[in-house]
Amino acid sequence: MEKESKKDIMFNRMKEKKKEVKIVRRIVLVIVLIVLIVGGIAGYSGYKYVKSALQPVDKNAEDTIPVNVEIGSNLDSIAGLLEKNGIIKDARVFKYYAKFNNESDFQAGKYDLSKSMTLDELIKSLKTGKVYREPVFSMTIPEGRTLEEISLRVEEKTSYSAKEFMELVTNQEFIDEMIAKYPDLLTDEIKGEKLRHDLEGYLFPATYSYYEENPTLEAIVDEMLKTTAKTMTTHMDTLEEKEKSVHWLLTFASLLEEEATADTDRETIASVFNNRMKEKMPLQTDPTVLYALGEHKDRVLYDDLEIDHPYNTYKVQGLPPGPISNPGSASINAVLNASETDYVYFLADKQGKNHFSVTYKEHLAKIEKYLR
Repeated sequence: MEKESKKDIMFNRMKEKKKEVKIVRRIVLVIVLIVLIVGGIAGYSGYKYVKSALQPVDKNAEDTIPVNVEIGSNLDSIAGLLEKNGIIKDARVFKYYAKFNNESDFQAGKYDLSKSMTLDELIKSLKTGKVYREPVFSMTIPEGRTLEEISLRVEEKTSYSAKEFMELVTNQEFIDEMIAKYPDLLTDEIKGEKLRHDLEGYLFPATYSYYEENPTLEAIVDEMLKTTAKTMTTHMDTLEEKEKSVHWLLTFASLLEEEATADTDRETIASVFNNRMKEKMPLQTDPTVLYALGEHKDRVLYDDLEIDHPYNTYKVQGLPPGPISNPGSASINAVLNASETDYVYFLADKQGKNHFSVTYKEHLAKIEKYLR
């Protein structure tokens, strides 16, 4: 009995050990499976994260972010700077991407970068010292264009019609949104009853690049207004000193844009208009008559000068109610830096050259000399 009991005890112990081994094996197997699963998930998550970090932060972003790369900056500091400014998702990914592609020799400088830029575009920009992006298309808005003329340009370069453009820029709800967004640019002056269009003259002439095939019409107009707002910020102190408004500046500059045939004439023409306003003389500028007529003509007739319209500066004293076109930087600067002269008359000869006079007698003599 004793021997059988010992055998039973040993047998039972062996059974228990086998059972323990099986349990241990199962636990180990479960742990290994868990580790593999977690590792797989972590690996997949890591793959997705890195793949995402290689893409633009926001491919639809249109705004630019100023980034200053200081002299002596290395790849680590540049990557950290880009991540801090939200230009890239992960500094380490950018750094390793640059290293794997043997990219170096980044240049110091001030850059206006966008969240929509790819890593390759960022690297090329930092290597060349200038912002590089490949636009889907570009659109140039020349100086001296009215809203109607800009609408035709938009129709030519985008999928939007001129009618759709004009409907947007004359939509009061949209205009109110823009006033709220750019309060220093768009003031109550653009709400004047005599104005033909609230936003006339406020869409800045420039070349605009677009990085998506179909930007919204709102985004297109917004970008033009933003460029004007940015341009005006450099003149705010001067306007405050002169006790003048942005609306006054753009209105005055739009006349120079239409009258000047050379950059050097703008400041002199501005002096003529200033002198006329001081003397309480009408400005008598033909482009305002054409704007009042709402049509382009090679020659303004005497009958045209009689049109009863708030923009007709032959009938109305001082500046018209608002801009008659979109002035460029040269005309804007000329208004703020007008020459000091005694001229109150000027005319353009058949070659487009301007001639200035102090007296009406001189002016008549020049008409006879250059236009007869």
